[in-house]
Amino acid sequence: MTRKILTVVGARPQFIKAAAVSRAIRESDGLREVMIHTGQHFDADMSDVFFDELDIPPPAHRLDIHGGGHGDMTGRMLSAIEPVLMSERPDWVVVYGDTNSTLAGALAAAKLHIPIAHVEAGLRSFNRRMPEEINRVLTDHLASLQFCPTSQAVENLEAEGIKTGVHHAGDVMYDATTFAASRAKGRSTIVSDMSLAPKQYSLATVHRAENTDDPKSLRAIVDFLKREAKNLPIVLPLHPRTRQAAEKSGVSLDGLRVIGPVGYLDMATLLNGAAAAYTDSGGLQKEAYFHRVPCTTLRDETEWVETVTHGWNRLWKGAEFLPRRDIGEYGDGRAAHVIADIIKAA
Repeated sequence: MTRKILTVVGARPQFIKAAAVSRAIRESDGLREVMIHTGQHFDADMSDVFFDELDIPPPAHRLDIHGGGHGDMTGRMLSAIEPVLMSERPDWVVVYGDTNSTLAGALAAAKLHIPIAHVEAGLRSFNRRMPEEINRVLTDHLASLQFCPTSQAVENLEAEGIKTGVHHAGDVMYDATTFAASRAKGRSTIVSDMSLAPKQYSLATVHRAENTDDPKSLRAIVDFLKREAKNLPIVLPLHPRTRQAAEKSGVSLDGLRVIGPVGYLDMATLLNGAAAAYTDSGGLQKEAYFHRVPCTTLRDETEWVETVTHGWNRLWKGAEFLPRRDIGEYGDGRAAHVIADIIKAA
């Protein structure tokens, strides 16, 4: 009997994670995947390029929902996902991470009594002012299967009373990074095209609403990056939201090497060649570790506490790096196959 998996994605980090699990599903007898793309990230540079580069099958359903406030966007997604679920009648709905698309997919499935599998479950920043924190907490409490990337994530769920269906599966981002590093060789020439020398530049990304929507916070981060750029030039692939926010608030990006959004293979190549990374992205913090690049997180907290305790990450306003050690929490690069096997057997 073949089980139908309906996957809900909508944003760049989810495309990357879903690519790994989607490959594992295709390699597994007895599983078939149907994908919904909500449209939360709709620009070709933030969406289509990832499907092309990471060998993700085209989504069966494109909802083209983006823009508006959090409640408005999530509500429109919920309304649009529900009839797709009623038509497709999947055995499982798989959601990823902590975006509005994640919560909308989980809510729609829960109301139709379709079991939910949450990939990257159990992460907590313990900052309820972050919309991502609300999304991940609610999704975890709706899911029947929680696939945790770390033992700390398992402990976080246990502290909230979630003890069944919880699996320390490893981190699918490790799977994705390994795949991308191999695929990027011979395909990405961005470092040479930009006349960059390996380990003679740093890489930065800034996109979270908590940093971009507050002009004071954005200015403080940009000023910090400019100071760091006096040591090594900083390449900044600029998120559309950040560009708009900087223009609106009059924050100058002069002194940083600003480029447009890049695909995953180019980002992996830039990161692999960087001497350091600066980011407010949860995913890039871990990818930096996978490439063994020290990272400074442009936030006041991080969900990936082991990157800090093991010396590969630090908070920009916090203490300096601790002594570096390898992190054993993230698995062996086959987390996606573990997830596919558990769903198949559930």
